[in-house]
Amino acid sequence: MTTLRDIPVRSSCTVKALTGTGAVKRRIMDMGLTKGAKVKVVKVAPLGDPIQVNVRGYELSIRKDEADKVEVDPE
Repeated sequence: MTTLRDIPVRSSCTVKALTGTGAVKRRIMDMGLTKGAKVKVVKVAPLGDPIQVNVRGYELSIRKDEADKVEVDPE
């Protein structure tokens, strides 16, 4: 299982599934990370948290623990 956290900088992927539950899953979906969404990892902070991604035409910063809950298909 590959997660958004595993994708290297300047690489793209497609969201396959969300493994979070309850409010966490809802928050991730509200940010635009839904099944089928194309995501590109723009950069990662020096200590690895947060991860900046481009999804649906806007920049989004997401924590590593949240990125672990997003299963993806690398491109």
